[in-house]
Amino acid sequence: MKFQRYGNGIAKGMVVTLTNFLRKPITTQYPEERDVVSKRSRGNGLIWDQEKCTGCGLCVKACPQGDIELVTHKEEKKFVVDKFEHDKGHCLFCGLCVEGCPAKALLMEYGYEAAVYSRASLICNKEQLLMSEGKIASGYSRPDVAAELPEQTLLLNRKHKRGQKNVA
Repeated sequence: MKFQRYGNGIAKGMVVTLTNFLRKPITTQYPEERDVVSKRSRGNGLIWDQEKCTGCGLCVKACPQGDIELVTHKEEKKFVVDKFEHDKGHCLFCGLCVEGCPAKALLMEYGYEAAVYSRASLICNKEQLLMSEGKIASGYSRPDVAAELPEQTLLLNRKHKRGQKNVA
């Protein structure tokens, strides 16, 4: 029978704790400094491309919450979208609607700030979902879009102001 040392797990845990305790803190002063999140992060909304959309409704079927409402009518062998609404208040931001779109007309938004005062303002109609100035598309399930986004500063490849080296 082999002799076992008791307390090895506690000693290893204390080493990890002490190394993190002695490390210089990395703090982001939020309103003044903003982190750049991962290129593939699922943001807090959708971006809809009206020209690419075929009105097939697969995004509606893929949504587990039923947050997307799509109303179309047929015009000369083609569907025309009359109403396209997304309820961000109940959305899981799972990205299944983006993955399910065969025409690649839906994208996740890159932003992470979405504080509002009323739930009614979280329901976005098709005009609010269109790609506009200030909206940045996420690289989630779109590698071509991800190539254009900046490198993340959140947790990886981070250089702090005080001259600290990269923390990985």
